[in-house]
Amino acid sequence: MSSLQGYVDRRVLLILQDGRAIIGVLSGYDQKSNIVLSDSKERVYSIDDGVEEIPLGLYLVKGDMIILIGEIDEERDSTIDLSTIHADPIPPIRY
Repeated sequence: MSSLQGYVDRRVLLILQDGRAIIGVLSGYDQKSNIVLSDSKERVYSIDDGVEEIPLGLYLVKGDMIILIGEIDEERDSTIDLSTIHADPIPPIRY
């Protein structure tokens, strides 16, 4: 878990097993990889409507739901017009 320490207080993207994409500032984590995000938003992808951001605020994500954690380049992310991105939603993982 020490590898998550470098992401604390940085904006990250979480991809979850149910297909959700959550972006927020990594405020904390524990030994089970449970993650606390502040100022978080869910990005909902759509072929027809582009990307919608739904504000979530302070958000706790169970570690066993997380597939991917990546740091967001805030400067680059702020230049992207999300309404012009059209994509299929990420399907949930099925075991």
